[in-house]
Amino acid sequence: MKRVLVLHGVNLNMFGRRNARHYGTWTLADIDRELAALGRDLGVQVETFQTNREGEMVERIHRAMDDGTQAVVINAGAWTHYSYALRDALEMLPVPVVEVHMSHIDARDAFRRRSVLAPVVAGRISGFGIQSYLLGLRAAVALMNAASPSPEDGGDDSD
Repeated sequence: MKRVLVLHGVNLNMFGRRNARHYGTWTLADIDRELAALGRDLGVQVETFQTNREGEMVERIHRAMDDGTQAVVINAGAWTHYSYALRDALEMLPVPVVEVHMSHIDARDAFRRRSVLAPVVAGRISGFGIQSYLLGLRAAVALMNAASPSPEDGGDDSD
């Protein structure tokens, strides 16, 4: 089964307790549950990972290079705007990466409009609450399937 890794960055464990105007009332557990359910519908295994430690996030991205991960969805939280360490780690991945944000970051503070991850991801989805994650998963799966179609999609597993 194809595998998608969903990465939740700094402070995102506080969803449901953060500013509801920007982030809604969904908790991280709610989001992970919805992602797992959609993953089943799409025929992919979804693994989620959250940390407030930048180095741990970088190490998880490094592991994704060798653990069978075939696409990544990332909401890096505040790291989006300044973490060149995450940017460099994501750039090494040979799989599609989709950036997501619950809030509409382009309509918020000026510093939130800049993503240092943008040059190394396939695209960004923001402003749709939990739907940003679900749309991001759909996009990642579509990109993954386009890169390596399964036999059911008309691809050929032979060399």
